[in-house]
Amino acid sequence: MDAVQLKKHLVSKPEAVVDYPFGHDIHVFKVAGKMFALLAHRDGADQLNLKCEPHEALALRMVFNDVQPGYHMNKKHWNTVRLRGDVPDSELVRMIDRSYSLVIQGLKSNLRRDLELRHGPDKLYQ
Repeated sequence: MDAVQLKKHLVSKPEAVVDYPFGHDIHVFKVAGKMFALLAHRDGADQLNLKCEPHEALALRMVFNDVQPGYHMNKKHWNTVRLRGDVPDSELVRMIDRSYSLVIQGLKSNLRRDLELRHGPDKLYQ
């Protein structure tokens, strides 16, 4: 999956927005003001930081060479995925969807309920 396709999927999530707090070349994808993905070009490759449950984060790092502890992130809860082809597109989409869902689940209950009412749980929790 190339960066254009990736960005398209990231912004397709309900109420997802892209922000540039770290400069024009670092794309931060947020929902309700909370980051669920960060896309940057580093060391000659596009890289995507995604939120992950701790046990799953470790498992993904063991399975895929291109999944590493989150660069400049809490390494317990974030992974960095180098987009060089080691991770299949279907798995990358699943990881993005899971990151988005984890951020939604971590929102204050009134924000979470508001999103659920507007979009339905099936669109938020995939």
